[in-house]
Amino acid sequence: MRYEGPSSPRRGHPDTATDTLARGLGWFSIGLGLAEILAGGAIARALGMRDQDGLIRAYGVREVATGVGILTSEDPTPWIWGRIAGDALDLATLAASYEGNREKDNLLIAAAAVAGVTVLDAICADRLTRSTPHPLPHIGNYRRRTGYPQGMRQSRGVAKNVEGSEGMLTPAALKPWAA
Repeated sequence: MRYEGPSSPRRGHPDTATDTLARGLGWFSIGLGLAEILAGGAIARALGMRDQDGLIRAYGVREVATGVGILTSEDPTPWIWGRIAGDALDLATLAASYEGNREKDNLLIAAAAVAGVTVLDAICADRLTRSTPHPLPHIGNYRRRTGYPQGMRQSRGVAKNVEGSEGMLTPAALKPWAA
């Protein structure tokens, strides 16, 4: 099914369901990020992660930036994959906070919520990656290019015979090697 809306679909949006999911994840990311920024201390206390409110606020900034990227870019695919990377970081942070934590129940609920959103992120990323309607242009193979159009042999010694090079300033430390 192809998107038939009033404006042309963004690159990476093969259908309205995927477009809606991507946009929903973008708005979710912004909302979650704002909550983490504005209530970082309360979230840290609820998760038993005292003195980690700065980290939670930093994760909130990441969420807002990712959400804005999803909503404003022509191709949200890399931003959705970025959400997955952020989810992995969130899960690792929650796991690292588990041992000796007094709020283990809250921590487990948060981990389950992150895991659930990660599934949605993965579904969206997979759909976007598999069915991009406008593939990226092919980028040429530049492995054999050197930057010397006539080859290295033709370039050797050319700079020695430049007219007017006698008046060039040479640093004192390099004068013994200047010819």
